[in-house]
Formats: sequence, C-alpha cells, structure tokens
Amino acid sequence: MSLSLALTQFVPLAKEVDENKVTPGVLGFIVFAVMALAVWGLMKSMNKHMQKVDFKEAPDAKGESGAPSAGPNAGRG
Repeated sequence: MSLSLALTQFVPLAKEVDENKVTPGVLGFIVFAVMALAVWGLMKSMNKHMQKVDFKEAPDAKGESGAPSAGPNAGRG
C-alpha cells in the first residue's frame, strides 16, 4: 500500500519535468566531482607506491645455466 501511495505522489513531479531539457543538475556535478577527486587520489597513491618498487631482479645463484628450476616435486609423477 505505501509503495503505491509513494508512486502516486511522484507522478505529478514527473509531469513538471521538461522532457526536452533534462540535465544532471547540481547533484550530478557533485557526484562527478567526488569521483574525479577519488580517481586523482588513487592515481597519486599508486604513483607513490610504484616509485618504491625495485624492478631489478636479483641473480639466481642456483640457475646460472639459464634453465628454470623445476622445484622440489619435479621428479614425482
């Protein structure tokens, strides 16, 4: 019952909206601005963390021949 009552109250509001001029309005701008700031903050944080990463690999003492090591369970089938 309360759902149908709520819907009947919104019907007159829908008729007032000009169908040729629907814009996102202030709320749409605020949501977009918050999302843009969140993406900017995440990118800045990612950049800071990526600068800490050392991409140089340490030389492997066991595999000097260049072949990948098989691991401890390689002989078991």
